[in-house]
Amino acid sequence: MLDKINKDKLPRHIAIIMDGNGRWATKRMLPRIMGHKAGIDSLREIVRACSDLGIEIITVYAFSTENWNRPSEEVSFLMKLLVEYMRREIGELHKNNVRIKILGELEPLTTVTKNEINDAIEMTRANTGLQFNIALNYGSRAELVRACKLIAGDILNEKISPDEIDEELFSNYLYTTKDADPDLIIRTSGEQRLSNFLLWQCAYSEFVFPDKLWPDFGKDDLISAIYEYQNRDRRFGTVK
Repeated sequence: MLDKINKDKLPRHIAIIMDGNGRWATKRMLPRIMGHKAGIDSLREIVRACSDLGIEIITVYAFSTENWNRPSEEVSFLMKLLVEYMRREIGELHKNNVRIKILGELEPLTTVTKNEINDAIEMTRANTGLQFNIALNYGSRAELVRACKLIAGDILNEKISPDEIDEELFSNYLYTTKDADPDLIIRTSGEQRLSNFLLWQCAYSEFVFPDKLWPDFGKDDLISAIYEYQNRDRRFGTVK
């Protein structure tokens, strides 16, 4: 498959909904948390693959605003897993010129989690390779509401006028400001919904829904999704 893809037509930005960790564990009669742990291996492989291919941006949906409704033990484990991932991987990510960016509201997170994230952001701030966006405590509706509040505040402070508001200005108030919109969105496990992920940014994204659960998703599957993307006819509302 690697020989089949066009290296000159790669998506600039790939976004991934990493779905199926719990079902992966259940199929093996394991606790759900073991599925999340197995999913870290897939994340490591996919980030490396994107870096090797020359993808500009990868965004992964790590923890949504709705995920707080899961059992407290699972939420606690996910946060610990994130800290463990950062500590274990940040050296290699930095060595490979990867830059970490967080999409979401960090205030509700534990001090340990926030410190680890901020250290990773600071360490990789000047890197110029793959931009690794981690959507953490992220919900697209909350992001849009936040943008509206920020714009309203700037209008009240006379920094901007209502007449200046257009799509470009609005985009600058989102977490993804200055990022290219995702060309390709992948959701594993066969589910076909966005689950409150990048609703504004996905206006003209291409979607691929592989049946594989996230812990089983690897580099070959990523290449296959890119190949499918490259064989789509992207018209952006126009006629060719």
